[in-house]
Amino acid sequence: MFAVIKAGGKQYRVAAEDTISIALQAGEPGDALKFDVLLVGEGETFKIGADAAKASVDGVIVSHGRGDKVIAFKKRRRQNSKRKRGHRQDFTLVRITGING
Repeated sequence: MFAVIKAGGKQYRVAAEDTISIALQAGEPGDALKFDVLLVGEGETFKIGADAAKASVDGVIVSHGRGDKVIAFKKRRRQNSKRKRGHRQDFTLVRITGING
């Protein structure tokens, strides 16, 4: 059984005992989370819309972290102008404990 959930403005395909990295969520490691379900599927059958909304996906926060540094470098040739910025995105590591429904 799998589900498509919405978390942090993105969609993720998950199954039981999967570990996913999502946008930073409030909470401490060990706290439980519930996710909005968009689709539930098992084999060749799917539940979408109102049928999928009855289902629920539960998860547990494993840890918080920061991603790899991404460098944004801009240079304007022959203008003696350049700019370098770095960015590290915060994330939450979540283990899916179960899909109900």
